[in-house]
Amino acid sequence: MQFRFDWVDAFSDRQFGGNGCAVVHEGAGLSDAMCMAYVRETSLVECTFTGPSDVADLRVRYFLASREIPFAGHPTIATVVALRQRDMIPDGELVLETGAGLVPVIVRGNDVQMTQIAPEFGPYVPETLVAAVGSIAPEDIIAPPRIVSTGLPFCITLLRNRDVLESLQMDAGALRRLADHLGQEDVDMMEPFWVTLEDTPAGASTLSRLLLAPPSPPEDPFTGSATGAMAAYLWAGGHIAANSFTAAQGDGMGRPGRAGVEVLGPRDAISGVKVSGSGAVVMSGTVTFPQGI
Repeated sequence: MQFRFDWVDAFSDRQFGGNGCAVVHEGAGLSDAMCMAYVRETSLVECTFTGPSDVADLRVRYFLASREIPFAGHPTIATVVALRQRDMIPDGELVLETGAGLVPVIVRGNDVQMTQIAPEFGPYVPETLVAAVGSIAPEDIIAPPRIVSTGLPFCITLLRNRDVLESLQMDAGALRRLADHLGQEDVDMMEPFWVTLEDTPAGASTLSRLLLAPPSPPEDPFTGSATGAMAAYLWAGGHIAANSFTAAQGDGMGRPGRAGVEVLGPRDAISGVKVSGSGAVVMSGTVTFPQGI
C-alpha cells in the first residue's frame, strides 16, 4: 500500500525549526498498529493521517508512537500546510474533524490559525509531585499546577524564571508517580508543560518546555495543544494582563518555534483559544506500508 506524505516543520517559517510532523494523505483508514509503527519509524513525536469526513471538510487522526490521541496542535498546523502546498485546499476557512471535536481553521498559504475548543479545567496537582518530575524544588513553581485541556490534557506548571526552565531534567520514576496520582495508566498523557513569563526571547511573552518519556523523543520542540491549554490557564488565573501574546518553545533545542495566541472570552468563561503558526515543507514523497500489520 502506497500513500503520499509530506514532512512539515510546524510553528516555523523555515525548515529545521519548530516541530516536525509527517502527514500521510488519505491514510486515516490504516490500522492503529500501522500508524504507530510509522511514527516510530520517523522518530517524530506525532504524525497525522487524513481522510474524508461526513461532518467536516476533512478528518485528521493523530498518533504518538504508543497510541492514538484526540488532537495535537503542531500536527494540525503541519497537516493544513501540507494540504495547501499540494493545492488540495484553497486559502480560506476549513473545518477539521478530530477526536476532540470540530476544529475551525483559517489558512493563508503557509500561515494557519486554528481555534482550539473551550478549555476543560481539571484538578490541581501537588507542587511536590510535579516538581520531582523536572528535578526541581517545589518552591520553583509559583502557581498551583493544574490539568487543563483544549483538546489534549497537560499539567500546566508556571515556573519562577528561565533559569529554572532551562535546568529541568526528567525523572521517569517521578513521572510514573504523577501518572499514578492522576489515575493515568500510561505516562505519555498529562505530562507537565513547563512555562515561564519572564526572561523570554525577544518578541515572546512565554517560554515553555515539554519533556517526554519513551517511546517518544526526550523533548518536544513545540507543543501547540499544550500552548492552548497553557494560555487558558494563564488567562483564567490572572497570570497575564492581555488575552493575546506570542509563545516561544524549542529555543534550547536549536529548533525555535513561535505561535500567536489569543484566548477568547472573559477569564471566567473562556470559549476557545486561537493558536496561529507557520509551517515549512521539509520533504515529500511516497511511503509504502507493509501488509499484515
